[in-house]
Amino acid sequence: MLTTLATVLAGLLGAALIAMGAMVFAKPQNAAGFGIPHTPVDDPAFRSWLHVKGAREIVCGVFVFVLMLVAPTSVLGWFMLTFAAMPVSDAVIVLRSGGPKATAYGVHAATAAVMAVTALGLLL
Repeated sequence: MLTTLATVLAGLLGAALIAMGAMVFAKPQNAAGFGIPHTPVDDPAFRSWLHVKGAREIVCGVFVFVLMLVAPTSVLGWFMLTFAAMPVSDAVIVLRSGGPKATAYGVHAATAAVMAVTALGLLL
């Protein structure tokens, strides 16, 4: 039961990554800040970097589904646990740039926590 619930959560996280990556292309002004103040959303060069981020999020989301299809749950669990480092680093970046603590903790750190709990559910 725990493995099934964790697998469903992993799928939801993968879908969320794909959706966030797609949003970067559809509405970059909504996806640009990540909690970092004074983000130059109208700068074409910045938008190019944003597209790189969006593409990577989509690929990571697809990778979750590939692992769900072809790998044992423990492999998916280790991936999710390792991948949880990304939102942790996002939270640190937001805090170091003077961004809102609510975004750093409420979005990025909370995402990392959900990923870590999902990973544990897949590894136990």
